[in-house]
Amino acid sequence: MGKGRSIYTMMKMAAEHQARWEIEMSNNIVRNRKKLLLLLILCLPILGFYGLTWAAGDILGGKTAFAPAFYTPTVFFATIFIGMAAGLVTGCIGAGGGFIITPALMSAGVKGILAVGTDLFHIFAKAIMGTAVHKKMGNVSVPLAIAFLAGSILGATGGGFLNRMIYDYNPVLSDLFISLVYVFLLGFLGFYAMADFLKLRKAGADTKIQDPHAHGGGKTAAPSGTTGIAQKLQAVNLPPMITFDEDVVPGGNRISGVFVAICGFIVGVVAAIMGVGGGFLAFPMFVYLLGVSSFTTVGTDILQIIFTAGYASITQYAIYGFIFYTLAMGMLLGSLMGIQVGALTTKVVKGIYIRGFYAITILAGFVNRFFALPKKLNDMKIISVSPALVSVIDTIGLIVFFAIAATFAFWVYYMFFTNIKKLRGEV
Repeated sequence: MGKGRSIYTMMKMAAEHQARWEIEMSNNIVRNRKKLLLLLILCLPILGFYGLTWAAGDILGGKTAFAPAFYTPTVFFATIFIGMAAGLVTGCIGAGGGFIITPALMSAGVKGILAVGTDLFHIFAKAIMGTAVHKKMGNVSVPLAIAFLAGSILGATGGGFLNRMIYDYNPVLSDLFISLVYVFLLGFLGFYAMADFLKLRKAGADTKIQDPHAHGGGKTAAPSGTTGIAQKLQAVNLPPMITFDEDVVPGGNRISGVFVAICGFIVGVVAAIMGVGGGFLAFPMFVYLLGVSSFTTVGTDILQIIFTAGYASITQYAIYGFIFYTLAMGMLLGSLMGIQVGALTTKVVKGIYIRGFYAITILAGFVNRFFALPKKLNDMKIISVSPALVSVIDTIGLIVFFAIAATFAFWVYYMFFTNIKKLRGEV
């Protein structure tokens, strides 16, 4: 139980960092008129084209076409809602709502491998549009970034190859594999998040997101502020050795580039398989495993997100036809709106209530993918169940997920608009 709690704590901190990154990227886009205009130019033709499909029937991606999935205008507008819901979670709770994007896309009718590729491209597009490079380059450790990217590129190649190999062997097995990955991830995160919420509710406490590294890394931190495991890794003399944090620690710290590359490899594999973005795991690995300061981690992590997500989305999915760009734009559009509203709503809503909704939303994603498993297993002849029964189970999972997501979105917007005067006074 203690080890599980430690893993959950690290994953929660990773999600919180990913959320901070997404909020910053969103703010950089929203506050820049040129970037907003570019996004509008990209989205308007899409909206116009999908409007024509209602009038003229399905023009592209018909059911008889050779394509990984069948798309309709409904699916496109569903992705705007999915992006908005994920953005609301990100902006409200300060923990990445990206966990629910791939399962939500699969629920909307997008094949798993396409959902992963499209989500990765959406992250890459957000990073490119939202990154203010001139503000962050001073924080980047180039040697750390090179070693990390060497590992992440190798990992992303392996993860992408595995996803494509499974899909080529059996598309249903591909959906089953991705669903299983999310069942374990969302189940683990969801139950721990719900336990945290109930514990805080029982104690009558409110909660705010904090940067744990600012307090020395928690209970595992050594007196220097570097975790015990990081000190042990830094003590290993395994060439090539990398020096970093010269501006933070006199003479800097040193660590083997092999350990940095291994961390990058893990991040690359996870990013390519799940489509959640490298920043989700990279930040806690830099800080807690490698002992890199938050100052250096922020800039280096932003750099690796761009390259890891870009490399994985383009070389492992785009060139094989596993990205649907219009859906990526829909998610980007929705998430920009959601993050802004969600971030403002936190000013008028107690954090404990938002954490409760976050736990419920993550568990809804778990239920959605878990209830999708019988249909996948039945299609693969692994189990033998009535098609009508598995269809009902799958539908229940879909309804539960979107009903909870819609309820959360309605509640946040209700709190936002009913407190609009108060919020105007604070902005």
